[in-house]
Amino acid sequence: MKPEVTAFFDNATNTISFVVKDPEGTSCAIIDSVLDFDYSSGRTDTKSADEVIAYVRDQGLTVEWLLESHVHADHLSAAPYIQERVGGKIGIGENITLVQDTFGKVFNEGTEFQRDGSQFDRLFKEGDSLMIGQLRGDVLHTPGHTPACLTYVIGDAAFVGDTLFMPDFGTARCDFPGGSSETLYNSIQKILALPDETRIFVGHDYKAPGRDEYQWETTVGAQKTQNIHVGEGKDKDAFVEMRDTRDATLAMPKLIIPSLQVNMRAGQMPEPDEQGDVFLKVPVNKI
Repeated sequence: MKPEVTAFFDNATNTISFVVKDPEGTSCAIIDSVLDFDYSSGRTDTKSADEVIAYVRDQGLTVEWLLESHVHADHLSAAPYIQERVGGKIGIGENITLVQDTFGKVFNEGTEFQRDGSQFDRLFKEGDSLMIGQLRGDVLHTPGHTPACLTYVIGDAAFVGDTLFMPDFGTARCDFPGGSSETLYNSIQKILALPDETRIFVGHDYKAPGRDEYQWETTVGAQKTQNIHVGEGKDKDAFVEMRDTRDATLAMPKLIIPSLQVNMRAGQMPEPDEQGDVFLKVPVNKI
């Protein structure tokens, strides 16, 4: 079955959110939503999420799922905000517990922060499936960028999060805690084993050198032959050396500190203090 896919590009974070619709009904899923956040002022905004909500309402869609491909380090999730307005269950990979344990320590969250994934409505593992109306989705566990990364294969489309980018841009970084270039290579092979005609939708795009337009849709076949990091049968050793060398030169994403604290809570802010004020922590020399 061929789902109807509508993309929403967020210029501030280069994130693409997707509305994935059952072609034979009105059910849909929203993948990797964005809550706007201005770090300099500490203020949130819902412009990006409101665009998705307006589309869902205008099209008369029923939101079944709010799916996260992983705990994002470059944007905040708007899943709870969207859920409150149009419904849907929030899902992520079961290895969210590893991410919560790691960053619960980094941010000194204490025992009150639950590290069991209970903030989410559904924890997915390899081989799980979900339904969007009559449209079936299957879950691939594709770690390497983070331990909890998933690829959602929905009909003829695969939503790969940050695991793969467009062929001319390559692959995800692997230097976050719990990341592994060797694991990422193995995960990518799992995606490339899908039929060549499978549509691939990537979670970010930064316009590779020489390309003037943002893009987010390609195919398994194109990734196999054209991906600059893994295409044409590049072997694991060469990939690991390239990826590790490249990652050592990369700066941290500018929103990594707020993003991790919020996204490991399924998009919720930390608990407010007695005055109702919310605070995010900045760990020094920890990330």
